[in-house]
Amino acid sequence: MRHHFHHHDLLRLFAEIARHPSFSDAAAALNMTKGAISYQIKTLESDLGMVLFRRTTHGVTLTEEGLKLLVACQSRYEEIEAGILELKGRTSRSLTVGVSTYFAARWLSPRLMTFMQRHPDVQLRIQPMIQFSNHEMQDVDLAIRWGKGDWSEGKVTPFMPLPPYPVGNASVVRIVAELGMDVAISQLTFLRDRDNGNAWSEWLISAHLPQHVRQDVLIVLDPNVRVQAVIDGQGIALMDDLVSADLEAQRLFRLSDIELPDYGYFLVQPHNTVATEAVAAFSEWLTNQS
Repeated sequence: MRHHFHHHDLLRLFAEIARHPSFSDAAAALNMTKGAISYQIKTLESDLGMVLFRRTTHGVTLTEEGLKLLVACQSRYEEIEAGILELKGRTSRSLTVGVSTYFAARWLSPRLMTFMQRHPDVQLRIQPMIQFSNHEMQDVDLAIRWGKGDWSEGKVTPFMPLPPYPVGNASVVRIVAELGMDVAISQLTFLRDRDNGNAWSEWLISAHLPQHVRQDVLIVLDPNVRVQAVIDGQGIALMDDLVSADLEAQRLFRLSDIELPDYGYFLVQPHNTVATEAVAAFSEWLTNQS
């Protein structure tokens, strides 16, 4: 007698949960309780007759069966998404690209017209993003993101290496000249892009300087606002060559020759999206621009 699977809705939930390192993270991203997540997974595991997640002290990992199921689910859902787009008449000619306003204004915008001229049939939408959270990534076909490329929420492709280095305004340059970097660095406020960012720690190690232990660390999520904060004397920040105009105008000054070579811009295609012709066309065009 054929066994009928009754929980297809839970397969979609499983695919979403599997993107997170713990049920707690999944619950926060999906606006559910951790208990509800655990109950739904137990229900699915019971119906399938297999264990999908292995609980660890740090969260959860997929079992071998869970990995196989995830691959199967992702391929099927990509087919479904493609079918829906086709029904909407958007199979390959509609494209939403997530990007920070910093990168959009300083690099992407001056070049976009060449893409529009080359692909006039693509309906392109530029979506401003700051944190590139799972919630934000669900609304884009492709994202251009700065960092080291160590993200798990999509297919990550290196695009444009652009190592960061510390910058400050004229008053900071005078402080560094008077005290030396070793002393000055302990008296300056670090501007970071997020609470758990590692870039400053990595730079201090590369520069053979002690880790920053002062409490006056300022979190500024928007890189455009972070640039202006440095210009206004609010602290120092790690920036890249996209601030070259500010350096030339002496609104900003480079404080060290030491860079972080692993950092730059990456293309990220979220797991829940389809690699349409428009995605391929934009990716190819973008790569040729760098």
